[in-house]
Amino acid sequence: MKKTIGTVAVVLACCLSTMAQTTEKIMDRTEVCRQNYRTLFGGEALTGEGADPEMMDILQKFIFGEVFQTGNLTLKQREMITCITIAAMQTLPQLKAHAGAALNVGVTPEELREVMYLTAPFIGFPKMLNAVATVNEVFKERGISLPLEKQGTVTEETRHLTGKAIQDRLYPGGIASVMEGVPDGLGKDVEQFLTDYFFGDIYSRGALDLPTRELLGYCVLATIGAESQLHSHYHGNINAGNTPETLTAAVIQCLPYIGFPAAIKALRIIKEEYDLPLAVILRHGKDTVQCN
Repeated sequence: MKKTIGTVAVVLACCLSTMAQTTEKIMDRTEVCRQNYRTLFGGEALTGEGADPEMMDILQKFIFGEVFQTGNLTLKQREMITCITIAAMQTLPQLKAHAGAALNVGVTPEELREVMYLTAPFIGFPKMLNAVATVNEVFKERGISLPLEKQGTVTEETRHLTGKAIQDRLYPGGIASVMEGVPDGLGKDVEQFLTDYFFGDIYSRGALDLPTRELLGYCVLATIGAESQLHSHYHGNINAGNTPETLTAAVIQCLPYIGFPAAIKALRIIKEEYDLPLAVILRHGKDTVQCN
């Protein structure tokens, strides 16, 4: 009888402990949500107001209460990731809100502009210009004078060599094997565009360092579901100095905006590349890390 009572007491204690932990976690994500929202937007979350208060409650608690405390990223990194993700999606009203939030947590105007410029090689000039125009509206509302200080570092004479140096560091071998056999030999032109424009004109610019550019680029690729490039840019991130853990946290930061299917695809690819035996990488390094 005593043994039975003792067992029940242990089970009850465990249940109470679990309930307490669950309650603490619920309270924690609610409070964290409110704190993050105030820091980012200067307003109050979870107000219960508006046309869809239930969904806003779910959205705000999940994003600002849970995702924003998952992984080892700063608020500044999280907002740059969020801004480039929604810029790639062209959800411009949300971009305007998060551009303001990015400035609130210490992203400089020059950094934010570079985040927008960085989208061009991935999603094209028209969408990039839409994003830049939206961010410029925020700058004007904040009294930030345009144009901002120039960040270019190359000339017509140096863009190729500068781009090649960056490309060789991140992607030894380039995309030669992918472009081989393109009709009329035009694959060579695409190879040079990648070197001169992507790495020479864009990646060499100031305000953002190389690891940040590669990390943000991976978020764009996760957003648009570019599977082949997600594989190669995993290695580009590692070569730039980012860790698999940071890359994983960045994709999770994208998750509320791009949805589970796209995020899980990117996370699966990170896992596959992370688990790839070192011997395979060393034996097939050129093919494994090409920027294709």
